[in-house]
Amino acid sequence: MLKYNFKYELKLLLRSRWIQLLSLTLLLLFAFSAYNGKQKVEKRISVINDALLEEEESDVMMLALIDSVNQGLDVSVPRWTVPTSPTAIGNYYPRVASMEVQPLALIATGQSDLFTPYVKPRISGDDFALNFTEMTSPVQLLFGSFDLAFVIVFLLPLLIIAFSYNVLSAEKESGSLRLLASQPIGIQRWLLQKLALRFMWLSLLVVASLTIVFLLLGIEFLSEAGAFFSLLGLTLAYMLFWFALAFLINLWVGTSAKNAVSLLGLWVIFVLLVPSVLNQLGNSLYPIPSRTLMINEMRTKKTEVSKKQDEILDNYLRDHPEYAINDTTETRSFWHRYMASQKLVREELAPVVNTYESQLQRQQDLTKNMQWLSPALTIQESLNSLAGTSSADYDHYRKQVVAFAENWRDHLLPYLYNNQEITMDDIVELPAFQFQKRPVSMTATILPIILLSAGVFILGLIVARNLYKGQKLIHS
Repeated sequence: MLKYNFKYELKLLLRSRWIQLLSLTLLLLFAFSAYNGKQKVEKRISVINDALLEEEESDVMMLALIDSVNQGLDVSVPRWTVPTSPTAIGNYYPRVASMEVQPLALIATGQSDLFTPYVKPRISGDDFALNFTEMTSPVQLLFGSFDLAFVIVFLLPLLIIAFSYNVLSAEKESGSLRLLASQPIGIQRWLLQKLALRFMWLSLLVVASLTIVFLLLGIEFLSEAGAFFSLLGLTLAYMLFWFALAFLINLWVGTSAKNAVSLLGLWVIFVLLVPSVLNQLGNSLYPIPSRTLMINEMRTKKTEVSKKQDEILDNYLRDHPEYAINDTTETRSFWHRYMASQKLVREELAPVVNTYESQLQRQQDLTKNMQWLSPALTIQESLNSLAGTSSADYDHYRKQVVAFAENWRDHLLPYLYNNQEITMDDIVELPAFQFQKRPVSMTATILPIILLSAGVFILGLIVARNLYKGQKLIHS
């Protein structure tokens, strides 16, 4: 019977032009979305490369100025920007802390249109936990990006629904189901075989289309075979879930029109409604304190400490005697007082910043713990992680930059408080930022979705047993 179903289904699909239409549709959707994603990735890489090039040019100028000063020559730059001063190095010659673009970053825009791809920490800057957002066009943020993740999460289920909503009902409505009554096979088994064959054909088309598109666009996915196979695994697992729903609805509902409405309703629930509800639930349970109030409190605190910078500096030097040994009243400058007061500001504002971050983390944890209510949300988050553009990836990057900013300040403070100038040899020892990729595993996502799909299939078999108990296409 399986061999007969295979031949019959293949002839049916070829005659109805379904395979040709799906092939063309998938190829066009994947090609256009992958091209859009590649353009965005190239723009991010270009922005990072421009920043690195600017840093190289700045370093050349810095070394030339230091060499001129060492030779006793006059330099045509403001005195406070001469790089023999540690504060000049820390503010006017910062290092670029960039977020490395992952090989498959084109598959999902994720949070990359909300956050900058690089930061330049300066010793006089505010807390770097507040300086990562860079909003782009509000219209683009409203409608999102047409990337591969959008096609897979939103559009691919619609193609599956159109491909499978009337597998059983069409046979009933056309009267051809009775012609198949010569075969001794249960309705649920017959339907399962037909949907399995359609899943196989669509899977082949998806894999072939993605491979062709990646080859045409020159994407080096073979060097990242693990990530590419994870992409395929996520896509096929997500497709399996929607075929499982089609199996259940075909057995349970009945007519083609009702099947289509039911599957579209499930699409709205899983793809649109559940993610929105989880987002609103997170905002209600864990509201984030006002960012504006937090920034105002920071400015107020700065104003307060600026009035007593001398007292703060005395306390700071008392706590750091290694700096005080070479410090005198005559050599105290604005930067000595400023850096000591900034450290106090960061320490006193830490509880406010921590409250903001903890509430945001609770929201993200709630979404992560409940994302299994929507396979669409699960797949979207997984594709973002695979692309390196998820909220967790940017939080991982932010923490690295905050740590590097602290290291950048700590490296230059001894020069400042010991009134020591920067030399050519000291430049080589300046800290450099090294981005560490967040490790991800797709197994924890693919396996639960497969198990969920299996559960839906089992539910369909139970429904079929109750609705079609004792019925076969023919009684043997």
